[in-house]
Amino acid sequence: MTYRVMTVCTGNICRSPMAEIVLRARLEEAGLADEVVVDSSGVSDEEHGNPVDRRARAVLAAHGYPTGDGHHAHRITATELSTRDLILPATAQHARTLRRMAPAEVADRIVMLRRFDPAAPVVGPGEPEHVLDIDDPWYGGMQDFEDCLTQIEAATAGVVAHLRATLHP
Repeated sequence: MTYRVMTVCTGNICRSPMAEIVLRARLEEAGLADEVVVDSSGVSDEEHGNPVDRRARAVLAAHGYPTGDGHHAHRITATELSTRDLILPATAQHARTLRRMAPAEVADRIVMLRRFDPAAPVVGPGEPEHVLDIDDPWYGGMQDFEDCLTQIEAATAGVVAHLRATLHP
């Protein structure tokens, strides 16, 4: 059986496709690529059909990742939520939106991406998750995309460790 992971941001052109690409690369390095399928989506349809942002592609390429060619942004559906084993939102707002959309049995599969970053703040039950937000680089410059990639890379190592433990207890 294949384990399915989805990364989620606002428009599905910056953070979530970057996280999808980085996570795929890390899973390949870990020898888990055949067991885990990774895709991405947005909570909005404002970028529907658009490719990965050119600045995100440039930063990914500069760090040796594939550039996301062939990506077409789309809005997540309730059906997609029900078919994913792990859903990784970029911000607390995305997580709230997904939890409202999700059937009750899916809610525990929605985990902020940065919860997997050992250097991120620890957020307990009932505490505000927004301290784990990955800022939207869309409104900034190339350094904002670099910072976004750094946060994603820091979290994906923890995601891979979690998946390894889940798939091979």
